[in-house]
Amino acid sequence: MTEKGQDRDPTDLRPAARATERAARQAANRAEREARRKARQAERAARRADAAAGGLAGRPDPVQAALFNILLIGQGMRLGMEAVLFAASLRRHAPDWRGRLIVAEPRPEGAWAGAQTLMPEPVRQALAGFGAEILPFTARHFGARYPYGNKIEALAVLPPGEPFIFFDSDTLVTGPLDRLPFDFSRPSASMRRTGTWPEPPLYGPGYGAIWKSLYDRFGLDYESSLDRSQPDEHWERYLYFNAGWFFGADPQEFGRCFLDWALAIRDDPGEALACQKLEVLLDQVALPLVIHALGGGRPAPDLADLDGEVTCHYRDLSLLYAREGDAAVETVEALLRDPRLAPLAETWEPARKIVLDGVGRSSIRPMFDRRAPLSEGRTRQMLKKAGLWLR
Repeated sequence: MTEKGQDRDPTDLRPAARATERAARQAANRAEREARRKARQAERAARRADAAAGGLAGRPDPVQAALFNILLIGQGMRLGMEAVLFAASLRRHAPDWRGRLIVAEPRPEGAWAGAQTLMPEPVRQALAGFGAEILPFTARHFGARYPYGNKIEALAVLPPGEPFIFFDSDTLVTGPLDRLPFDFSRPSASMRRTGTWPEPPLYGPGYGAIWKSLYDRFGLDYESSLDRSQPDEHWERYLYFNAGWFFGADPQEFGRCFLDWALAIRDDPGEALACQKLEVLLDQVALPLVIHALGGGRPAPDLADLDGEVTCHYRDLSLLYAREGDAAVETVEALLRDPRLAPLAETWEPARKIVLDGVGRSSIRPMFDRRAPLSEGRTRQMLKKAGLWLR
């Protein structure tokens, strides 16, 4: 007679092994997070003690007062030109900013092997003229299969321990970015988002169960992430960001966590995410977990202008004219008609037709009532139907 368990398929042990590994990872994450929390508490206590003794009286928090670096992605003509517009608008509207503007350019190797990733020389020269540094990096994990992964892997080019903000390249600076009261010890990201993820299946799991599965997996406190002013199972109750901008105190720590968790979710989504789409929004799934783990959360009210008067995430020039305010339109027109950029704008079709030839003002802007904006999907459909969707 065969002994009990002798004929068991050895693969049956895999779920138990994975559960043990996950529990160990959760314990390590909790211990690391607790150590960071105690270190921040000690730092704040030391600052309060110095202030009480007169050493820091009347001075701003050093984390807020520190210079910060800005990271963009520059790739090919389109992202390169968008990075030029960002750089030019930054110098125009935040002339006193003194940080480093770093444009990360993926090499045509690794996960981008065989693709044309390098920016044209005139674009590179324009970036340099506005004080940007171009730093190459090799994408190992995402690349052409998931271009949004550039923002995750490019964090590795930033200097460790220096506060940073990442912006999508299709962003304009329209106000004094350097005067916003950032607290880089509390990471955050853009709230200009809609309920794009998750999409709970009809018979469950729901929003709460899906998000909780991720917090549990990485050893995070799920309950403290909730916005309890929102009802249960409403998407805004759960920590969720647009990854168009995000910031933190240390890009290396942020980037390692972002990369490790994005890969873990991609490679092993787990049962709760079995029906969820991750091909487009993987960065926005992992980002809230990273921010929460590093002691951050939803942005403070005094940062609201990052999606308002100070920056504008326009996505592309057709959408800018369709839905953005006059300040963004006037900024992009002034920049692209500047003698320093006008010759370069002539070589980029969307800039030439929409801005220089006036199609944005004459045809796109009159099509839309910005007092009652349409969804982005519907706006795109109308622009495509009118032959005004140019990228």
